[in-house]
Formats: sequence, C-alpha cells, structure tokens
Amino acid sequence: MLLQAAEQAAGAQQHPPAALYVVATPIGNLADITLRAVHVLALAHTVACEDTRVGGSLLHHLGLHKPLLALHQHNEAGAADQVLLRLAAGERVALVSDAGTPAVSDPGARLVAAVTAAGYRVLPIPGASSALAALSVAGDVAATAFSFCGFLPAKGRERESALTTLLAAPGSQVLFEAPHRIEGLAAALAAAAPERTVTVCRELTKQFETVATMPAAAVPAWLAADANRQRGEFVLVLHAATAVAADAEIDPAALRTLAVLLRELPLKQAVALAAELSGAPRNALYAAALVQRGG
Repeated sequence: MLLQAAEQAAGAQQHPPAALYVVATPIGNLADITLRAVHVLALAHTVACEDTRVGGSLLHHLGLHKPLLALHQHNEAGAADQVLLRLAAGERVALVSDAGTPAVSDPGARLVAAVTAAGYRVLPIPGASSALAALSVAGDVAATAFSFCGFLPAKGRERESALTTLLAAPGSQVLFEAPHRIEGLAAALAAAAPERTVTVCRELTKQFETVATMPAAAVPAWLAADANRQRGEFVLVLHAATAVAADAEIDPAALRTLAVLLRELPLKQAVALAAELSGAPRNALYAAALVQRGG
C-alpha cells in the first residue's frame, strides 16, 4: 500500500533516467520519509549508501530490494567513478545518507560535483532535516537569518577560533555535536557567552527526543543533572545575540583597558582580565571585544 500511495502521489512528476537523486531519509522516525522519496527509491536502479547496512535496513522497511553501493568519506572518489558508469548506462542512482540529507555534514558533495561535471542531472528529493527541525522549535525571535555550522573542529585552536567566529556572527547558529564532546562544547559556550540563549535538541524525532532552551551558562548543569541527557545525537541552536550598547554599558576606561589587552592576548583571556581589572560586565566586554576585533 505504501508503494502504491507513493506512486499515486509522485508518479505524475518526471523522474528521468541517467540522473542522480539526492534523497533525504528520516533522522530518526521512519514515518518522516516522504512519499516522493519512497517513489524515487522504488524507481532507482542502484542506491548509493553511506552505510549499506543502514541503507539496506531502510529499504527493507519499505519493502524494496535494490543493489547497494557503499559511498562514504573514505571511498567517495572511487565510488563516484562507479556511479558515473551506472549513469552512462542510463540508470537512476539514488544517494542516501544514514540519516537526513546527503552532502550536508555527510558524504555526497564530491559525488554531486563529479556527476554535475560529467554533465548528468542531479535532482534533490527533500525531506527531514535536523537543522531545520531544531530551528523550528528554538523560538529565536531576534533572528532574521541563520547559519549552518555543522560540527566544529574537534579540539585546539581551530575549535576555539570557530567558536569565536560563530559567537560574532549574526542570526541563529546551528551546530551539530557528538555525545562524547557535548560537555566540552557546553562548557565553552557557558564561558564565552553565558547570557546567550541556547536551544539544545537531543535525539530529534526519536523516542527519547528532548528539546530545552536556556541561557548558555545553564547548559553544563542541565547536562550533568541526568546522565541520559549526554547520550544521543545533538543539534544546538545558538540564538542571535541581542544588540548590546557596549559604549553605554561599559566605562570608557574599561574599553581602553580591553583594547590594550586585546593587542597582546587571545580574546577570551583579554575579556576575563579586563572584567577582573575594571569590574565591567563580562558579557558586555565580550561583545565590545568582538566589535574591536572587527566582528
């Protein structure tokens, strides 16, 4: 019945052969797959999967049996050559990731580029998105736009630099994080921007889905209050910063101290020391430091 409903819903649209179909799959709840995605998977001659076990399980649930091709971050270039051979033979090839939309913090971008360069069509089959799902429940009324940041660098100066950049960026910032690094990210956000609002989404669309919105300063304690809150896949929305009139809130002498410190120290150290020396609010000093550094 599902395949019949999918054909009735999507069968009128053209789905040409010799084309790559980038198919969004559920991010947790299987019921979130679209009828068009089901129809395209039924039409596909081959399905390229991030993990053939996961892709095969999805197809089994849909009552489909298709040849599978492994396409992940370690073999994408070689697998792309195989996809091009199938396209040259007139096949429809569907690309799926383990969850969500391929090529968005998942393998697929190199394949899409190679297929496009070879002159074949690439068609998107949209569906569930953890980033958009998180934004929809964040309630960030101050935001006029959003940026998708995905996973920050794992550690070191690159991670600190990326964090500084996203804190200075306008609009909502959407982050992914792994369970073994969520405490570190929460601590970094709490230290750098304690008053910024953060929406923490865990296990979106799954049985133990959790959505909680709070100041960044409260996130480490919230995670520590229940060990289960540190498990699963995370999407965080860092809400847009509200306008801060730094020159009105901070004494000019404190701003001069901050400027001197910024010439010699990393941003977070300069802010912390300026706050200690001047008594000015740390959050306001941080905002002023971002302005002085040119955003």
